[in-house]
Formats: sequence, structure tokens, C-alpha cells
Amino acid sequence: MRREPEFFEEQELALVYIAKKLKDALALEELLTRAEFEYLVEPDRYRGGVIFQTERVGAFFYVTPVEEGRVREFLAANGFQPWDPA
Repeated sequence: MRREPEFFEEQELALVYIAKKLKDALALEELLTRAEFEYLVEPDRYRGGVIFQTERVGAFFYVTPVEEGRVREFLAANGFQPWDPA
């Protein structure tokens, strides 16, 4: 279920996915909500492009560290490539 930042209070959250397209963000929100995961989604900037890099805005999905592993597995099992910090 989508939550507001206040719900998580001072918890450090883990970034699990960056949706670069609106349709991906909406599909992921529906999937996470149906699975009853609590998550935060916020717009933020990322750099995209190979030859001509530009700054773009995407939907950044966060979960608590306790749920991070389960959510990453869930995303991969449902066709979403979890964000890799490497």
C-alpha cells in the first residue's frame, strides 16, 4: 500500500526501483498494492541516455530494509528489474 513519508517517520528506506515511464510506475504501484507491501513513491531526478546524457524525472520506489529482500524478489518474479546500486 502506498504510504506518505510521515508513515515511515525517521526510518531509513531502501530504494528498490526507479520507474522511468509513467506506465511502469502505475503498473508497479498496482502490483505492490495488491501484494500489500507498504512502499513510498516519490519523483526524483536521474541521469539517462548513453551518448547524450540528460537529467530526467522518474518515480523512485522505496521500502523498509526489513522488506527489501522480499520486495526485490517479488519485483524480479513479476518482470521488473530491481534497482541495482552498483
